[in-house]
Amino acid sequence: MISHINSLGLAGIHGSPIFVECFISNGLPAFEIVGLPDAAVKEARERVRAAAKNSGFKFPVSRITVNLAPASAKKTGTLYDLPILLGLLVAASLVPKPPESSAFIGELSLEGKLRPVNGILPMALAAKEAGYQTLYVPKENAPEATLARGPVVIPVENVTQLAAHLRGETPIAPQSEWRFQETDSHTLDFSDVMGQENVKRALEVAAAGGHNVLLIGPPGSGKSMLSKRLPSILPDMTWEEALEVTKVYSVLGHLTAQNPMIAARPFRSPHHTISAAGLAGGGSNPRPGEISMAHKGVLFLDELPEFKRDTLDLMRQPLEDGVVTISRATGAVTYPAEFMLVCAMNPCKCGWYGDPSGRCTCSQVAVENYRSRISGPLLDRIDIIVEVPAVHFEELRRREPAELSAKVKERVNAARQLQNLRFAGSAVQSNARMTGSMMRSFCELDDVCAMLMKQAFDKMGLTARSYDRILRVARTVADLEGSEKIEPQHLAEAIGYRTVKMGV
Repeated sequence: MISHINSLGLAGIHGSPIFVECFISNGLPAFEIVGLPDAAVKEARERVRAAAKNSGFKFPVSRITVNLAPASAKKTGTLYDLPILLGLLVAASLVPKPPESSAFIGELSLEGKLRPVNGILPMALAAKEAGYQTLYVPKENAPEATLARGPVVIPVENVTQLAAHLRGETPIAPQSEWRFQETDSHTLDFSDVMGQENVKRALEVAAAGGHNVLLIGPPGSGKSMLSKRLPSILPDMTWEEALEVTKVYSVLGHLTAQNPMIAARPFRSPHHTISAAGLAGGGSNPRPGEISMAHKGVLFLDELPEFKRDTLDLMRQPLEDGVVTISRATGAVTYPAEFMLVCAMNPCKCGWYGDPSGRCTCSQVAVENYRSRISGPLLDRIDIIVEVPAVHFEELRRREPAELSAKVKERVNAARQLQNLRFAGSAVQSNARMTGSMMRSFCELDDVCAMLMKQAFDKMGLTARSYDRILRVARTVADLEGSEKIEPQHLAEAIGYRTVKMGV
């Protein structure tokens, strides 16, 4: 007997249909799985055998061949356990054949219970695209699968329950669609920071347009404090953005049945000892790195010069393209990496270069060597560079309350809404990602602005990339003011964010 069961697989963060073919024939007892399976897939033989016997089924004592098609695609993980077992039971006429419009995913325990697997959301979206009407998944994965808003999701607890459902004896109730519920967040607030109004303004502009930021200042000036409060003013994510982020965390297995969706923009802050693979992603079976986990959110790198220079330079291409491609001998996978890069650093090794107190002990050569740890091409990809001076005693003692993050976020959301309308129908969602043709349409300069830009270009020795980034920041400043065109004051503010001497 031969049977065909629909399933799904993963390639990067994208799902694809996989067809499980089971053939039971005469001959010496054997159990072979073909179709480029990895070790975890091959081990399904023992899990399936034990799960079938412990669920009350008589396991076929015959020659068994299981083919995972298409055979040219590498199969990884434990998610094929359930379709393999079901295919064997159907081939042995122990359970009815399920409808062709259904698909099955799940890992089996030895006693026949279903365990959750990673990457359910991408596979549920692939099931929707493939036209499947019903998707059977482990119970813990069911809320996540409903986010695809496609097939009817059937939560399965064990093999016995599934067999009774397929026989029509005890139908399993479909999983209701998961709904996001607002909860009280304990996000750090901008009002906690005394002074530093110029830095707060720079971060507001960065949040509104999705721009990269570098904060430079002495120890204790509030660089990290301000950066860690940036999530409190980031614009709300759209449904599409939330799905993109959730797919990354789904593949990594960082979701739960209680919170199957990433509804807030991620904020990642890796330590400076992170490896290249940890930052960009990698491994024998490539997994997303920190830059992908920060997709649509913030990647905060504190003490920037302490990171390895070659590790930092890995970000140059993702910062431009918004994706990172990891190539291995078995193939290449592409992960999204559209993030805001927020960096903080001291002006020198001791941290006090340029401070009025004169406590810096570094020579000019030492200062230049410290700053040279960051490559020019990486700095050229940072839109806003701002100095964070030491806070004065009077500011710390000030009694007037600082502006709440909620008020800043209102302005940021309004500016981002303008951008959503401007770029409707395209893949671009923020000013920082504008293409050349978009910039020609939306960043046109009048004669006064053009003269101001020419003076800045000649005096500061800007590159073509720096020129484009200044225009993008100016467009964001104009959006925060609700202006249709870029005015001289908007352009002047954008230019001011690149006047800090860092070698670019």
